[in-house]
Amino acid sequence: MPQKSSKTVNALRRLPHHFLILAMTTLAVMPSTAQSPNGNDVQLDPNTSFFMGRIRYSRNNGNDCAGVGENMTRIMSEVSTIRIGRETRVSFTDPKMFETPFLFMNGHHDFVLGDDEIESLRTYLKHGGFLFVSGCCTNPAFPVAWRREMSRLFDNTSTRVLPYEHPIYRSFYKIKRVPSLHRNVDVHLEGLFYEGRLVSVMCEDGLCCAFSMGNRCNKGRGVSPEDGRQLALNLAVYAMTH
Repeated sequence: MPQKSSKTVNALRRLPHHFLILAMTTLAVMPSTAQSPNGNDVQLDPNTSFFMGRIRYSRNNGNDCAGVGENMTRIMSEVSTIRIGRETRVSFTDPKMFETPFLFMNGHHDFVLGDDEIESLRTYLKHGGFLFVSGCCTNPAFPVAWRREMSRLFDNTSTRVLPYEHPIYRSFYKIKRVPSLHRNVDVHLEGLFYEGRLVSVMCEDGLCCAFSMGNRCNKGRGVSPEDGRQLALNLAVYAMTH
């Protein structure tokens, strides 16, 4: 395993034990640059209270459901007065990831993370980062891969279903159930925990398609656009307040 660069180490030293991101109030985040969707470096506004890092991983360039970052930030801005930043693109091995408390990852297909990606993500999650994950178009290969790869992060730890009693379903909207559009079941989020703290959440049923694409790419499947919107907002609020 290659030794971490001094830039990565310095970024880690600046991290608090837990990102006290905010409970709908102002938080100053560390100024830095990150790559925008068009590939250009952009300056992160130090006054921004919420911004999302879009993950490029393995062989995935982070373009699945390309408008998901814009739609996620729009959902946040509709229900709060906090300053919302634009989506930025980072990889699991990019030191700038450690300056981005909320990450989003999605995809359609099977994937395998490199050892360097696993090591960096492990450190990120241990230090308070949060990873929101969504399978695209209800394709089963991606969530299967997520469960497998997340089990590599922490000893004797695997992902598990989050029952509706979990506070993530009450962090903004009170969600009692989320019916599947194509199966006679209720859809549950799944989570990965580290020392009792929820560090990553995944929805296998095309959540990003629902809140970002209006289910146009996943018509008649997954969850409804309104349920998707509520789940996405609850996820963001939970990540900011826990």
